[in-house]
Amino acid sequence: MKSIRLSTQTLLVLDRCSQRPTAWLYGYELSRETGLKSGTLYPILMRLEKYTLLEAKWETTEEGVPPRHTYRLTSNGLELARAKLAEARVSWLLQQPTLSGG
Repeated sequence: MKSIRLSTQTLLVLDRCSQRPTAWLYGYELSRETGLKSGTLYPILMRLEKYTLLEAKWETTEEGVPPRHTYRLTSNGLELARAKLAEARVSWLLQQPTLSGG
């Protein structure tokens, strides 16, 4: 598989999705929880879906309300999310200044 670019914003989306990996999440919900604007979030969601790391489906909640896309990680997406988030945390910890006693 072609390598996917994992920006800080993509890691935010993966982190949020991996917290409840079997739950279907709305784009608006992800936007609110990550702080990402739609112009940033939706291209990330489409790219993750393109690489089969995320699955999407249309959901109709009630009559008169337009259908909305919902998203959740695939098993490959969850595996990648856990690995990349762990790498990012280690990298972040290594960049932190050490505390000196005294």
